[in-house]
Amino acid sequence: MLKTLLSSRLAVLLLLAVVIALVPVLAPSSFYLRVAALVWVFALAALGLTILMGYAGQVSLGHAGFLGIGAYAVAIGPAKLGLDPLLSLVLGAVLCGLVAYVVGKPILRLKGYYLAIATLGFGLIVALVLTSEGAITGGPDGMQVPRMTVLGWRVSGIQTWYWITGGALLIGALLALNIQASPSGRAFRALHDSEIAAAGVGVDVASKKLAAFVISGVYAGVAGSLLALMNGFITPEAAGFMHSIELVAMVIIGGLGSVVGTVVGAAFLVVLPQALTMLHEYEQAVLGLLIMAFMILLPAGIVPSLRRLVLERVR
Repeated sequence: MLKTLLSSRLAVLLLLAVVIALVPVLAPSSFYLRVAALVWVFALAALGLTILMGYAGQVSLGHAGFLGIGAYAVAIGPAKLGLDPLLSLVLGAVLCGLVAYVVGKPILRLKGYYLAIATLGFGLIVALVLTSEGAITGGPDGMQVPRMTVLGWRVSGIQTWYWITGGALLIGALLALNIQASPSGRAFRALHDSEIAAAGVGVDVASKKLAAFVISGVYAGVAGSLLALMNGFITPEAAGFMHSIELVAMVIIGGLGSVVGTVVGAAFLVVLPQALTMLHEYEQAVLGLLIMAFMILLPAGIVPSLRRLVLERVR
């Protein structure tokens, strides 16, 4: 059993590593590398939601708020406080964890639609603060993000950021897979099935829900920091409601609880709009129809549904 578990986790990591390594070989220009880097960044943020929603069964419609906090941490830290960008990234992740802890304590007592609305309110508050506090955040116009320097080396160029974001995704996937296989991961899955049954077998429901929320917030914060550092500029739109919905859609479309599915869902929602730009005013309508079609034809998500079809054919 343990050997099978380890081999499956290794297979997922090897698959992601191979894809990340092949994209630069197949990409005809730096534009495609940038799109791929965006896929890795949003997949990293969505992995946090995979832990929260796919493992622990808790809903969040405001997770872009953590993305915005992480993004502005690497902008405000160097510009206003004179901090190193790399240190600002770490502090931004810590801040996201602390905010998730403080916010999660009261709102995770709610369930279902009430929890979804409460997390939605959190995301809207973060976006509003980032927009209104112009003296600190630059307001609606956003602010420049200083380039990161590591041991005198100035980190710049899309190829460099491609490998950084790809490496961050691999680390995030490794942690998510390890969490899934850990006792905490089993407790999360018990929560997902039934909180009452989980409590009956000794799971501390409140603390496990909070732990999943904090972990997911840190994932989103790191992804936001990487996005801001890569772009060199950030606006409050990063914490906007639509980004929160997109993160949830990535997790559901790819396959709830699947690490590979999360990456596929991120690729679907980042790459497809780029391919649909030729349709101009019909772009959003076509994207919506495609999402509906996938949910009708593959209700369990792309990866789990395809896996089931392959297994049925093999049998």
